[in-house]
Amino acid sequence: MKMIRAIIRPEKIEKTVNALENVGHVALTKIDVVGRGKQKGIHHNDVHYDELPKRMIMLVAEDEKVEPLVDTILDSAFTGNFGDGKIFISPVEKVYTVRTKSEEL
Repeated sequence: MKMIRAIIRPEKIEKTVNALENVGHVALTKIDVVGRGKQKGIHHNDVHYDELPKRMIMLVAEDEKVEPLVDTILDSAFTGNFGDGKIFISPVEKVYTVRTKSEEL
């Protein structure tokens, strides 16, 4: 299993979540985050915005489903401009359900 964390533009969150639902993945977590990338914020006239609002989607998927999910996120969150976001994929060692206290893997 893998955890996919996608940090994307706030205005792309609903389109991305809907696209993920269309490929059959509905269990996810959305989080409001702020940050900056390689450009270290945005400079507009005399104003410098150091950290920008983003949204993070977190989901866990079986290994064979990771690539289609990543492709879906890439397609739905894309604008072609700086600040479109990043996707991070990490291995998941264990999963527990709090209600039942049972391990799921």
